[in-house]
Amino acid sequence: MHKQTISSSKHATAALPAALIALLGLAAAAPAAAQQSAAPALADSNWTVPRLADGKPDLQGIWTNKTITPFERPADLADKEFFTREEAEAYASRALQRNNRDNRTEDVNDVLSAYNAFWWDSGTSLLPGLRTSIVIDPPNGRIPALTPARTAALAAQRAAMQKRCEQPGCAVANSGTPAPADEPEALDLMTRCISFGTVVPMLPSAYNNNYQIVQTEGTVAINTEMVHQVRRIPTDGKPHLPSNVRQWFGDPRGRWEGDTLVVESTNFKGEFFGRMTAADENLKVVERFTRVAPDVLLYQFTVDDPTAWTAPWGGEIPLTRIDGLLYEYACHEGNRGMENILRAARKEIREAEAQ
Repeated sequence: MHKQTISSSKHATAALPAALIALLGLAAAAPAAAQQSAAPALADSNWTVPRLADGKPDLQGIWTNKTITPFERPADLADKEFFTREEAEAYASRALQRNNRDNRTEDVNDVLSAYNAFWWDSGTSLLPGLRTSIVIDPPNGRIPALTPARTAALAAQRAAMQKRCEQPGCAVANSGTPAPADEPEALDLMTRCISFGTVVPMLPSAYNNNYQIVQTEGTVAINTEMVHQVRRIPTDGKPHLPSNVRQWFGDPRGRWEGDTLVVESTNFKGEFFGRMTAADENLKVVERFTRVAPDVLLYQFTVDDPTAWTAPWGGEIPLTRIDGLLYEYACHEGNRGMENILRAARKEIREAEAQ
Protein backbone atom coordinates (compact mmCIF):
# COMPACT_ATOMS: atom_id res chain seq x y z
CA MET A 1 0.00 0.00 0.00
CA HIS A 2 1.12 3.56 -0.60
CA LYS A 3 1.61 5.85 2.33
CA GLN A 4 -0.58 8.87 1.77
CA THR A 5 -1.82 12.00 3.42
CA ILE A 6 -5.55 12.51 3.65
CA SER A 7 -6.52 15.52 1.60
CA SER A 8 -7.93 18.45 3.52
CA SER A 9 -10.07 19.21 0.50
CA LYS A 10 -12.89 16.79 1.25
CA HIS A 11 -15.42 19.57 1.08
CA ALA A 12 -18.94 19.23 -0.24
CA THR A 13 -19.15 21.20 -3.47
CA ALA A 14 -21.62 24.05 -3.29
CA ALA A 15 -24.54 23.69 -5.64
CA LEU A 16 -24.11 25.67 -8.84
CA PRO A 17 -26.81 28.08 -9.97
CA ALA A 18 -29.39 26.34 -12.09
CA ALA A 19 -28.92 28.94 -14.83
CA LEU A 20 -25.19 28.18 -15.03
CA ILE A 21 -25.83 24.44 -15.17
CA ALA A 22 -28.26 24.98 -18.00
CA LEU A 23 -25.78 27.18 -19.85
CA LEU A 24 -23.03 24.62 -19.43
CA GLY A 25 -25.31 21.96 -20.79
CA LEU A 26 -26.31 24.07 -23.80
CA ALA A 27 -22.71 24.96 -24.57
CA ALA A 28 -21.67 21.33 -24.26
CA ALA A 29 -24.21 20.36 -26.88
CA ALA A 30 -22.46 22.55 -29.45
CA PRO A 31 -19.56 21.31 -31.63
CA ALA A 32 -16.18 21.30 -29.88
CA ALA A 33 -14.82 24.32 -31.75
CA ALA A 34 -17.94 26.34 -31.02
CA GLN A 35 -18.00 25.55 -27.32
CA GLN A 36 -14.34 26.51 -26.98
CA SER A 37 -14.81 29.93 -28.53
CA ALA A 38 -18.07 30.54 -26.66
CA ALA A 39 -16.90 29.35 -23.25
CA PRO A 40 -16.34 32.81 -21.65
CA ALA A 41 -19.92 33.77 -22.52
CA LEU A 42 -21.20 31.03 -20.19
CA ALA A 43 -20.84 33.35 -17.19
CA ASP A 44 -23.76 35.29 -15.82
CA SER A 45 -24.03 38.65 -17.58
CA ASN A 46 -23.42 40.42 -14.25
CA TRP A 47 -20.14 38.57 -13.66
CA THR A 48 -16.81 39.55 -15.19
CA VAL A 49 -13.64 37.49 -15.37
CA PRO A 50 -11.17 38.58 -12.65
CA ARG A 51 -7.79 39.63 -14.02
CA LEU A 52 -4.23 39.82 -12.78
CA ALA A 53 -1.98 42.86 -13.04
CA ASP A 54 -0.84 41.79 -16.53
CA GLY A 55 -4.45 41.69 -17.73
CA LYS A 56 -4.64 37.90 -18.03
CA PRO A 57 -7.64 36.05 -16.53
CA ASP A 58 -7.09 34.93 -12.94
CA LEU A 59 -7.25 31.14 -12.93
CA GLN A 60 -5.61 30.79 -9.54
CA GLY A 61 -7.02 28.73 -6.73
CA ILE A 62 -7.68 25.15 -5.78
CA TRP A 63 -10.01 23.28 -8.12
CA THR A 64 -11.49 19.79 -7.99
CA ASN A 65 -12.64 17.38 -10.70
CA LYS A 66 -14.02 14.69 -8.41
CA THR A 67 -17.17 13.21 -9.83
CA ILE A 68 -19.13 10.01 -10.35
CA THR A 69 -19.71 10.96 -14.00
CA PRO A 70 -18.44 7.99 -16.06
CA PHE A 71 -15.22 8.55 -18.00
CA GLU A 72 -16.73 6.88 -21.06
CA ARG A 73 -20.46 6.69 -21.74
CA PRO A 74 -21.91 3.41 -20.44
CA ALA A 75 -23.10 1.11 -23.22
CA ASP A 76 -26.66 1.07 -21.89
CA LEU A 77 -26.92 4.86 -22.40
CA ALA A 78 -26.19 4.49 -26.13
CA ASP A 79 -26.50 7.93 -27.78
CA LYS A 80 -27.81 9.71 -24.68
CA GLU A 81 -25.53 12.73 -24.22
CA PHE A 82 -27.18 14.29 -21.15
CA PHE A 83 -29.15 13.07 -18.14
CA THR A 84 -32.37 14.73 -17.15
CA ARG A 85 -32.27 15.90 -13.55
CA GLU A 86 -34.44 12.96 -12.49
CA GLU A 87 -32.23 10.50 -14.38
CA ALA A 88 -29.15 12.07 -12.83
CA GLU A 89 -30.49 11.60 -9.31
CA ALA A 90 -31.41 7.97 -10.02
CA TYR A 91 -28.01 7.25 -11.63
CA ALA A 92 -26.12 8.85 -8.73
CA SER A 93 -28.09 6.82 -6.20
CA ARG A 94 -27.34 3.55 -7.98
CA ALA A 95 -23.66 4.41 -8.51
CA LEU A 96 -23.10 5.36 -4.89
CA GLN A 97 -24.73 2.17 -3.66
CA ARG A 98 -22.83 0.00 -6.13
CA ASN A 99 -19.49 1.60 -5.26
CA ASN A 100 -20.02 1.88 -1.51
CA ARG A 101 -16.78 0.60 -0.03
CA ASP A 102 -18.46 0.14 3.33
CA ASN A 103 -20.45 -2.75 1.90
CA ARG A 104 -19.19 -5.88 3.66
CA THR A 105 -19.00 -9.31 2.06
CA GLU A 106 -17.82 -11.26 5.11
CA ASP A 107 -15.27 -13.18 3.07
CA VAL A 108 -11.71 -12.73 1.81
CA ASN A 109 -12.74 -9.62 -0.15
CA ASP A 110 -13.16 -7.79 3.13
CA VAL A 111 -9.41 -8.22 3.60
CA LEU A 112 -8.43 -7.55 0.00
CA SER A 113 -10.50 -4.34 0.02
CA ALA A 114 -9.01 -3.16 3.27
CA TYR A 115 -9.72 0.55 2.76
CA ASN A 116 -13.28 1.45 3.63
CA ALA A 117 -15.14 4.52 2.36
CA PHE A 118 -13.38 6.87 4.79
CA TRP A 119 -10.16 6.65 2.77
CA TRP A 120 -11.66 7.49 -0.61
CA ASP A 121 -12.93 10.75 -2.07
CA SER A 122 -14.18 10.20 -5.60
CA GLY A 123 -17.23 12.43 -5.25
CA THR A 124 -20.95 11.90 -4.78
CA SER A 125 -22.44 13.80 -7.71
CA LEU A 126 -22.33 14.17 -11.47
CA LEU A 127 -20.52 17.04 -13.15
CA PRO A 128 -22.40 20.30 -13.77
CA GLY A 129 -24.24 20.12 -17.07
CA LEU A 130 -25.27 16.49 -16.37
CA ARG A 131 -23.29 14.92 -19.19
CA THR A 132 -23.36 11.13 -19.33
CA SER A 133 -19.58 10.92 -19.80
CA ILE A 134 -16.39 12.95 -19.51
CA VAL A 135 -15.43 11.95 -23.05
CA ILE A 136 -17.42 14.11 -25.47
CA ASP A 137 -15.49 13.60 -28.70
CA PRO A 138 -16.35 11.40 -30.54
CA PRO A 139 -20.05 12.14 -29.94
CA ASN A 140 -20.74 8.59 -28.74
CA GLY A 141 -18.69 9.34 -25.62
CA ARG A 142 -16.35 6.40 -26.24
CA ILE A 143 -12.60 6.40 -26.89
CA PRO A 144 -11.80 5.34 -30.49
CA ALA A 145 -10.26 1.96 -31.21
CA LEU A 146 -6.52 1.42 -31.03
CA THR A 147 -4.58 1.18 -34.27
CA PRO A 148 -3.80 -2.37 -35.43
CA ALA A 149 -0.08 -1.76 -34.85
CA ARG A 150 -0.62 -0.52 -31.28
CA THR A 151 -3.03 -3.38 -30.55
CA ALA A 152 -0.39 -5.85 -31.72
CA ALA A 153 2.38 -4.15 -29.74
CA LEU A 154 0.38 -4.20 -26.50
CA ALA A 155 -0.61 -7.83 -27.07
CA ALA A 156 3.06 -8.73 -27.57
CA GLN A 157 3.95 -6.95 -24.34
CA ARG A 158 1.28 -8.89 -22.45
CA ALA A 159 2.41 -12.17 -23.97
CA ALA A 160 6.05 -11.49 -23.07
CA MET A 161 5.05 -10.60 -19.51
CA GLN A 162 2.92 -13.72 -19.20
CA LYS A 163 5.82 -15.83 -20.47
CA ARG A 164 8.24 -14.15 -18.05
CA CYS A 165 5.89 -14.73 -15.14
CA GLU A 166 5.86 -18.46 -15.71
CA GLN A 167 9.16 -18.15 -13.82
CA PRO A 168 9.70 -16.97 -10.21
CA GLY A 169 10.09 -13.30 -9.37
CA CYS A 170 6.70 -11.86 -10.33
CA ALA A 171 3.91 -10.26 -8.33
CA VAL A 172 0.40 -8.98 -8.96
CA ALA A 173 0.76 -5.41 -10.22
CA ASN A 174 -1.63 -2.51 -9.63
CA SER A 175 -3.20 -3.44 -12.96
CA GLY A 176 -4.33 -6.71 -11.35
CA THR A 177 -2.17 -8.92 -13.56
CA PRO A 178 1.14 -10.66 -12.78
CA ALA A 179 4.24 -8.66 -13.70
CA PRO A 180 8.01 -8.87 -13.08
CA ALA A 181 8.89 -7.58 -9.61
CA ASP A 182 12.60 -8.27 -9.23
CA GLU A 183 13.91 -4.99 -10.73
CA PRO A 184 12.75 -1.43 -9.97
CA GLU A 185 12.36 -0.56 -13.66
CA ALA A 186 10.04 -3.53 -14.13
CA LEU A 187 7.49 -2.21 -11.64
CA ASP A 188 4.61 -0.07 -12.89
CA LEU A 189 4.57 3.72 -12.56
CA MET A 190 2.07 3.66 -9.70
CA THR A 191 4.20 1.31 -7.58
CA ARG A 192 7.23 3.50 -8.30
CA CYS A 193 5.27 6.63 -7.29
CA ILE A 194 5.90 8.26 -10.66
CA SER A 195 2.36 8.59 -11.97
CA PHE A 196 -1.20 7.53 -11.23
CA GLY A 197 -2.37 8.76 -14.65
CA THR A 198 -3.99 11.99 -13.40
CA VAL A 199 -1.55 14.68 -14.60
CA VAL A 200 -1.94 14.97 -18.41
CA PRO A 201 -4.79 15.14 -19.15
CA MET A 202 -6.22 16.03 -15.73
CA LEU A 203 -8.52 13.06 -15.08
CA PRO A 204 -10.37 12.20 -11.85
CA SER A 205 -9.29 9.29 -9.70
CA ALA A 206 -10.41 7.57 -6.50
CA TYR A 207 -9.23 10.38 -4.23
CA ASN A 208 -7.04 13.52 -4.09
CA ASN A 209 -8.80 14.95 -7.14
CA ASN A 210 -7.57 18.47 -6.53
CA TYR A 211 -5.34 20.88 -8.43
CA GLN A 212 -3.78 24.18 -7.39
CA ILE A 213 -3.12 26.76 -10.09
CA VAL A 214 -0.60 29.57 -9.55
CA GLN A 215 0.19 32.26 -12.12
CA THR A 216 3.14 34.58 -12.62
CA GLU A 217 4.02 36.71 -15.61
CA GLY A 218 5.08 34.25 -18.29
CA THR A 219 4.36 31.05 -16.34
CA VAL A 220 1.42 29.01 -15.07
CA ALA A 221 2.03 26.22 -12.52
CA ILE A 222 -0.42 23.40 -11.79
CA ASN A 223 0.15 21.30 -8.68
CA THR A 224 -1.57 17.93 -8.98
CA GLU A 225 -2.50 16.64 -5.52
CA MET A 226 -2.27 12.98 -6.53
CA VAL A 227 1.43 12.06 -6.17
CA HIS A 228 2.36 15.73 -5.75
CA GLN A 229 3.30 16.49 -9.37
CA VAL A 230 3.87 20.11 -10.41
CA ARG A 231 3.64 21.21 -14.03
CA ARG A 232 5.44 24.46 -14.93
CA ILE A 233 3.94 25.84 -18.13
CA PRO A 234 5.73 28.70 -19.94
CA THR A 235 3.34 31.19 -21.55
CA ASP A 236 5.97 33.58 -22.88
CA GLY A 237 6.50 32.01 -26.29
CA LYS A 238 9.36 29.73 -25.30
CA PRO A 239 9.74 26.96 -27.94
CA HIS A 240 9.31 23.26 -27.18
CA LEU A 241 12.30 21.19 -26.16
CA PRO A 242 14.18 19.32 -28.93
CA SER A 243 12.35 16.17 -30.00
CA ASN A 244 15.01 13.92 -28.46
CA VAL A 245 14.37 15.33 -24.95
CA ARG A 246 11.56 13.34 -23.36
CA GLN A 247 9.74 13.86 -20.06
CA TRP A 248 7.28 11.76 -18.05
CA PHE A 249 4.49 14.35 -18.39
CA GLY A 250 5.55 15.90 -21.65
CA ASP A 251 6.87 19.35 -22.45
CA PRO A 252 4.01 21.84 -21.97
CA ARG A 253 3.78 25.22 -23.71
CA GLY A 254 0.95 27.65 -23.05
CA ARG A 255 -0.58 30.53 -24.94
CA TRP A 256 -3.60 32.76 -24.47
CA GLU A 257 -6.44 32.74 -26.97
CA GLY A 258 -8.63 35.54 -25.69
CA ASP A 259 -9.52 34.58 -22.11
CA THR A 260 -8.68 30.90 -22.62
CA LEU A 261 -5.34 29.40 -21.62
CA VAL A 262 -4.35 26.81 -24.25
CA VAL A 263 -1.64 24.31 -23.24
CA GLU A 264 0.01 21.98 -25.76
CA SER A 265 2.12 19.12 -24.38
CA THR A 266 4.46 16.99 -26.52
CA ASN A 267 7.79 15.18 -25.99
CA PHE A 268 6.33 12.49 -23.73
CA LYS A 269 8.62 9.73 -22.52
CA GLY A 270 6.10 7.19 -23.78
CA GLU A 271 5.33 5.30 -20.57
CA PHE A 272 1.93 5.84 -18.99
CA PHE A 273 -0.40 4.52 -16.31
CA GLY A 274 -4.15 4.29 -15.87
CA ARG A 275 -6.48 5.43 -18.63
CA MET A 276 -3.55 6.61 -20.76
CA THR A 277 -1.68 3.28 -20.70
CA ALA A 278 -2.14 2.71 -24.44
CA ALA A 279 -0.48 6.01 -25.42
CA ASP A 280 3.07 6.12 -26.76
CA GLU A 281 5.83 8.66 -27.36
CA ASN A 282 3.88 10.32 -30.20
CA LEU A 283 1.17 11.60 -27.85
CA LYS A 284 0.11 15.25 -28.04
CA VAL A 285 -2.38 16.67 -25.56
CA VAL A 286 -4.05 20.07 -25.99
CA GLU A 287 -5.82 21.49 -22.94
CA ARG A 288 -8.03 24.57 -22.63
CA PHE A 289 -8.75 26.39 -19.36
CA THR A 290 -11.53 29.00 -19.31
CA ARG A 291 -12.88 30.74 -16.20
CA VAL A 292 -16.65 30.74 -16.78
CA ALA A 293 -17.98 31.62 -13.32
CA PRO A 294 -16.65 32.54 -9.86
CA ASP A 295 -16.47 28.86 -8.87
CA VAL A 296 -16.18 27.11 -12.25
CA LEU A 297 -13.13 26.63 -14.48
CA LEU A 298 -14.06 24.88 -17.71
CA TYR A 299 -11.39 22.31 -18.59
CA GLN A 300 -11.35 20.79 -22.09
CA PHE A 301 -8.76 18.43 -23.52
CA THR A 302 -7.93 16.70 -26.79
CA VAL A 303 -5.74 13.60 -27.04
CA ASP A 304 -3.99 13.05 -30.37
CA ASP A 305 -1.73 10.01 -30.77
CA PRO A 306 -1.96 8.72 -34.36
CA THR A 307 0.17 5.64 -33.70
CA ALA A 308 -1.95 4.58 -30.73
CA TRP A 309 -5.58 5.51 -31.54
CA THR A 310 -7.38 5.51 -34.86
CA ALA A 311 -8.67 9.05 -34.26
CA PRO A 312 -8.17 11.93 -31.81
CA TRP A 313 -10.51 12.06 -28.84
CA GLY A 314 -11.31 14.51 -26.08
CA GLY A 315 -13.38 15.45 -23.09
CA GLU A 316 -14.67 18.19 -20.85
CA ILE A 317 -14.71 18.68 -17.09
CA PRO A 318 -16.07 21.79 -15.35
CA LEU A 319 -13.63 22.13 -12.43
CA THR A 320 -15.19 23.45 -9.22
CA ARG A 321 -13.37 25.84 -6.91
CA ILE A 322 -12.96 24.65 -3.30
CA ASP A 323 -11.75 26.18 -0.08
CA GLY A 324 -8.95 24.62 1.93
CA LEU A 325 -5.31 23.71 1.48
CA LEU A 326 -3.46 21.30 -0.76
CA TYR A 327 -1.16 18.99 1.20
CA GLU A 328 1.82 17.05 -0.08
CA TYR A 329 0.96 13.53 -1.16
CA ALA A 330 3.61 11.39 0.52
CA CYS A 331 3.67 8.42 -1.84
CA HIS A 332 7.17 7.09 -1.30
CA GLU A 333 8.64 8.77 1.75
CA GLY A 334 8.87 6.09 4.43
CA ASN A 335 7.00 3.66 2.18
CA ARG A 336 8.35 0.12 2.49
CA GLY A 337 6.14 -1.28 -0.22
CA MET A 338 8.55 -1.15 -3.17
CA GLU A 339 11.49 -2.34 -1.07
CA ASN A 340 9.55 -5.35 0.18
CA ILE A 341 8.18 -6.19 -3.28
CA LEU A 342 11.73 -6.38 -4.65
CA ARG A 343 12.99 -8.32 -1.63
CA ALA A 344 10.21 -10.92 -1.89
CA ALA A 345 10.65 -11.40 -5.66
CA ARG A 346 14.41 -11.79 -5.40
CA LYS A 347 14.05 -14.22 -2.51
CA GLU A 348 11.67 -16.29 -4.61
CA ILE A 349 14.23 -16.39 -7.46
CA ARG A 350 17.07 -17.42 -5.14
CA GLU A 351 15.01 -20.20 -3.60
CA ALA A 352 14.06 -21.50 -7.05
CA GLU A 353 17.68 -21.46 -8.20
CA ALA A 354 18.74 -23.35 -5.07
CA GLN A 355 16.42 -26.26 -5.78
